Amino acid sequence: MHTIPLTPDLLRGALDVERTGHGLLPHRLPARARAQCADPQLALAESQPSGVRLVFRTRATTIELDTLPTKRVYVGAPPRPEGCYDLIVDGRPAGSGLVAGGHTLTIDLATGTAAHRPGPVGTLRFSGLPGTVKDVEIWLPHNETTELVALRTDAPVEPVPDRGRTVWLHHGSSISHGSDAASPTTTWPALAASLGGAELINLGLGGSALLDPFTARALRDTPTDLISVKLGINVVNADLMRLRAFGPAVHGFLDTIRDGHPDIPLLVVSPILCPMHEDTPGPTLMDVSALHEGRLLFRATGDPAEQASGKLTLGVIREELARIVRARAAEDPHLHYLDGRELYGAADSGELPLPDGIHPDAAAHRRIGERFAARAFAPGGPFAEGAA
Repeated sequence: MHTIPLTPDLLRGALDVERTGHGLLPHRLPARARAQCADPQLALAESQPSGVRLVFRTRATTIELDTLPTKRVYVGAPPRPEGCYDLIVDGRPAGSGLVAGGHTLTIDLATGTAAHRPGPVGTLRFSGLPGTVKDVEIWLPHNETTELVALRTDAPVEPVPDRGRTVWLHHGSSISHGSDAASPTTTWPALAASLGGAELINLGLGGSALLDPFTARALRDTPTDLISVKLGINVVNADLMRLRAFGPAVHGFLDTIRDGHPDIPLLVVSPILCPMHEDTPGPTLMDVSALHEGRLLFRATGDPAEQASGKLTLGVIREELARIVRARAAEDPHLHYLDGRELYGAADSGELPLPDGIHPDAAAHRRIGERFAARAFAPGGPFAEGAA
């Protein structure tokens, strides 16, 4: 077996790569952005490599990857599925696997505390691959912080040259991050990118789509052909701001993106349907009684009457985002709007309800991804003008 040096040029989908005592840790926000916010939720989300993959060309029939994942355990909640690694060979699914071991992060959602217990490195192994030259992608778990320790193959490896594919940069909440998707290639953005023939950079950040200026600057500074921003649900979850602040914050966020990408297609996507927050403001809290029963469930704790004082609901946010895009589009013909309920609406809620009240399940991820691709990448869609 050949031991292959793990270098950043083998990684796609990461904006930064940190060299640790074990190996490489991909990050989805650059170091300067991470330094501007001490929120542990953001630190956890951006270090979980949703959309990040190892990409190389090889004749190898056997591939081994040593990693050090961080497994999450939620006190009182059902065990979370193990982080999944997806293997893609020449653009087609070719297997998946799990890695045992790793660190354990135990989170008490009722108290907001967390405890970290170190663990051992584990090994992912794929064998029986064809001995021809092929392009290999190993998609890292979308929901587990993953340090890359060692790569071994039974044939030499080289980077895959630029194939000239359209690069799509997407930002959103935990729903874009992957929430309850089955695997890293079946989050809705990964599915949409595959259907649209695009190279994905996923800045879906669980709990952290909060119109932060450092995120806007990361979007501004990342080379790309297409950008989408899916905004709203986390602002309501956190009860972060009122209508007076929300509108200018959206304008500022879009202004910053346009400073670096003045002419490429930019798609603003409003929230998918979330029944409990359509007309009820946040904050969103864990349902402790459900947690005691071993169920993960969220609830809206605001008062619908508080909309009159400027508190935000998803209905209010959709109206404001549509208004902002309409106003700006007069001078920005490449700016577009998509109502998130076209991706997941009332009929879908009846058929595929959100299991915890907020996050879509694996089947709903597939539906959202297919619909996004059909609306954004298809001829006449907002991304068709910027696609290669």
